[in-house]
Amino acid sequence: MNVILLGPPGAGKGTQAKRLVAKYGIPQISTGDMLRAALKEGTPLGLEAKKYMDAGALVPDSVVVGLVKERIQKPDCAGGYMLDGFPRNVSQAEVLDGMLVELGQKIDHVVCIEVPNEELLVRLTGRLTCRSCGGGFHLKFDPPQKPGACDKCGGELYQRDDDNEATVSSRLKTYADSTEPLINYYANQGKLRRIDGVGSMDEIFGRVTAILG
Repeated sequence: MNVILLGPPGAGKGTQAKRLVAKYGIPQISTGDMLRAALKEGTPLGLEAKKYMDAGALVPDSVVVGLVKERIQKPDCAGGYMLDGFPRNVSQAEVLDGMLVELGQKIDHVVCIEVPNEELLVRLTGRLTCRSCGGGFHLKFDPPQKPGACDKCGGELYQRDDDNEATVSSRLKTYADSTEPLINYYANQGKLRRIDGVGSMDEIFGRVTAILG
């Protein structure tokens, strides 16, 4: 079973991905992890990617797809895999489709976890981090016992710069602009599985597994 996992920032993709990996025994493949591994191993594609990264430029789609191609041919992907964070747009999806045809593979399901923007704003702007130990809290869902202080070490809690409302709103707009066409692309292929991302982690996981089987 080959799966693509989509969802906006704050939708809980990371949490669900870990549980899906455990249930189905398939690896989660993210472009960030692949790039780090290729750089560490010094592969030709890793060195190619490094040239762009050192110059502060985006790694081209051709290099990213090449990394994906290498990764999904490894033994642990024989029973399937879950792509997380790729493709990010329609042009990447088209290149991915062409590469999969070449390998005699296909994407079976595109799982899109959907959460209203108002809920995402609450989730993302309420996050707090401890300056001392890095522990995480949330003003609404997991508040500290003492306001502004970490339950674990007593350190000062702060809000990261990218968790303020203006930045979060900008991130959500960027996601919508780039991903909406991608969602339509997979819907037209009959592969899109829309998941209501509001509820407990168990409820959302149940909705995903009901579709994947």
